[in-house]
Amino acid sequence: MAVHNVHERLLPTDESKLGALIDTLASGDHDQLWPGHDWTPMEFDRPLSPGATGGHWPVGYTVTGYIPGRWIRFDFTRPRGFHGFHELTVLPAGPGHARIHHTLTMTTKGLARLTWPLAFRPMHDACMEDAFDRAEHACTGTVARPARWSPYVRLLHTLAAHATPTRKR
Repeated sequence: MAVHNVHERLLPTDESKLGALIDTLASGDHDQLWPGHDWTPMEFDRPLSPGATGGHWPVGYTVTGYIPGRWIRFDFTRPRGFHGFHELTVLPAGPGHARIHHTLTMTTKGLARLTWPLAFRPMHDACMEDAFDRAEHACTGTVARPARWSPYVRLLHTLAAHATPTRKR
């Protein structure tokens, strides 16, 4: 199954301020983009750079491209059956505005043909919107329309929290 999933948000900020958020990914308490308070932490075996490996439970990836403040690409290493990448890009959008854009492109095989649409996709979508809320808050001090989890995502999130031994509850 081919998957192409896109999220983006236009923000009233300049590219450099928005782009700087990408550079904080997986920096623990300094991470201004990843919503680690509600999702498992994003961690890598070294600072962001091509070849860094890590992810967030249960998704793993390798950094395969990185332009600081502009763009980062991750190729999937897990779960089994995910073959492709996802990337974050900061795009200009006119004076005083920039767009954060996330693309996930992959094929799924085996059990992933079921787990992607039934579990991973709704969780991924919610996580990305939470990340974009963090980006908006970091750049503007507020979030105009905060993302809300559906009852189904809340159920999946609860089940995932109980399945992850190192997860904060």
